[in-house]
Amino acid sequence: MRISSNTLFDSNVTLLGQQQTRLLQTQQQIASGRRILAASDDPVAAARALEIGQSDTMNTQYAVNRTAARHKLSLAESNLQSVTSLLQDVRTAVVGAGNGTFNNNDRQTIAADLSGRLQELTGLANSTDGAGNYLFAGFQSKTQPFVNTAAGVGYFGDDGQQNMQVSATRQIASGDSGSDVFMRVKNGNGTFVAQAAATNAGTGVISQGSVTNPAALVAGNSYSISFGLVAGVMNYTVTGAPVALAAPVTGVYVSGQTIGFDGMQLDIQGMPAVTDTFTVTPSANESVFKTISDLISALDTPTVGANLTNSLNNGLNQLDNALNNILTVRSSLGLRLNEIDALQSAGEDLGLQFKQNLSELQDVDYNKAISDLTQQQMSLQAAQQTFAKVAGLSLFDYL
Repeated sequence: MRISSNTLFDSNVTLLGQQQTRLLQTQQQIASGRRILAASDDPVAAARALEIGQSDTMNTQYAVNRTAARHKLSLAESNLQSVTSLLQDVRTAVVGAGNGTFNNNDRQTIAADLSGRLQELTGLANSTDGAGNYLFAGFQSKTQPFVNTAAGVGYFGDDGQQNMQVSATRQIASGDSGSDVFMRVKNGNGTFVAQAAATNAGTGVISQGSVTNPAALVAGNSYSISFGLVAGVMNYTVTGAPVALAAPVTGVYVSGQTIGFDGMQLDIQGMPAVTDTFTVTPSANESVFKTISDLISALDTPTVGANLTNSLNNGLNQLDNALNNILTVRSSLGLRLNEIDALQSAGEDLGLQFKQNLSELQDVDYNKAISDLTQQQMSLQAAQQTFAKVAGLSLFDYL
């Protein structure tokens, strides 16, 4: 087959160009440290690298979310730790106020201290994350949640709980609603609350009582315990409303005796007066702010005896309920912080795995690349030298 000079030149130029292209590509790989410079270099590896890169980007964003969530949860836990200490101090002060040697002036001094504590508690409840977002406002993070009003401290946030995506399959609440933390604290023993009437004149002090038979409880029912003399002997009578007791509950009153009805029991210490009454009503939500406000009012009112004792006992019980509620929230915060730490560790391991996979797909093997570059240089030089010899052949050299 006859090969023209044009064909010889065109073919060699094309082959030399291809070799130069491969040499340039290898040089670029070594210079950039990347094996894949374009998707056409290795379509399968390029697609896989794109997929892994996207996953790595998402994992990085989850790490940012975890850091933000941990910051908010840590701030909330720190604030609630301060609230716990504050409530414990208030409880200590209230226990001290029950000292029989204290007079009205002493109790009013304690009330003034509790007023300061109430303001401090309101400040803690209105804490922010440092960026102007209130920690305990629910979704209304830009609205001050707790405000002093004529009716007491009111809540102006909502019940929302902000969630953050901290992994591909997990969302974690980055805070708690202020209503759940400070406002919704069940009074009494959580089922019912036993209280003395403010007009009681005797020395009777009622306990918070307990539930003995949950199945026998009458939902929403209230009770009144009244006293009267029968043949010169003090008797008690329990009445229910709106549902009356199935059988009369009455008897001779003895200080400290257990009085039971409709699955509940309680006791009264001391000697009530004939006109004294005690009520038993279903437990309701009471804010920790109202609890402290009621204690301040009780200590500010010049009074002694059973009325003060009943008020302080009720306040102490409610402080305990508030403390238990705060500790429950703190426990939940601690569990979420622990989970975030575990997810962060897993996320870091996953990030290393993604980077290792990307390196295997994209990064240059320098030993192989340098070897290829040397071989390509030799091949190009050999091709150029042989082409020069072939191109120089001519019959005229032999004439």
